[in-house]
Amino acid sequence: MKKTFKLILNLIPRPILIRLSYLVRPIIAFALKGNNFVDPIDGKKFKSFLPYGYENQRENVLSPSTLSLERHRLLWLYLRGNTNFFTKSIKLLHFAPEQAFYKRFKKLKNIEYVTTDLNSPLADVKADICNLPFDDNSFDVILCNHVLEHIPNDTKAMQELYRILKPGGWGVLQIPQDLNRATTFEDNSITDKNERAKIFGQYDHVRIYGRDYFEKLRTVGFTVEEVDFTASLSSSEIEKYCLAKNEIIPVVRK
Repeated sequence: MKKTFKLILNLIPRPILIRLSYLVRPIIAFALKGNNFVDPIDGKKFKSFLPYGYENQRENVLSPSTLSLERHRLLWLYLRGNTNFFTKSIKLLHFAPEQAFYKRFKKLKNIEYVTTDLNSPLADVKADICNLPFDDNSFDVILCNHVLEHIPNDTKAMQELYRILKPGGWGVLQIPQDLNRATTFEDNSITDKNERAKIFGQYDHVRIYGRDYFEKLRTVGFTVEEVDFTASLSSSEIEKYCLAKNEIIPVVRK
């Protein structure tokens, strides 16, 4: 199964994968029903989750029902437990909208929901994150998760995010991050897809973020809170929800 998933992830373009997933998801979810693990996004229980990863596959991380990964379930728990996201009237901009959230966010009566991306079939607005077609101070909340590692000029992207966020607004800007690495690594001379996948973890990533990511956000103007939400959870909860212990949620404010 690991080799099959790796082949699918690397050969099939992401927009097509999104469409195909709607067809196969109910079948896989039914086959893996059980009581060992819980997806907190929809509350469904499974005997196991699926493996996932482009280069080095991680076992038991992809939810069969919502297709959420560790970061999605962690973010959901944080939004539900530590914010007024589900109750306060907000205008939300969601970059590269994840299937795990898309339909659920659209149904929320308190949210004016706008999605954007260059390629996603779920995006309302097709736009370049470095040149966004939105006015200054437009959004109360911005979710931009696992996007910046794809962007060559991430400083410009961060500046655009800061520009369109309202004063007093907040956002979550998750990225894949190596907390053992002090400084971010990137090398534009590496162009071979297989080599990029080995070095950066995915063929379309352009860097590996280190701990200096938070400071880079601060230099753009954001106030940054480095939230280790798993520290507030028990070890049994972390295991039950299949979370990555000590993963940091970068919460930014303007």
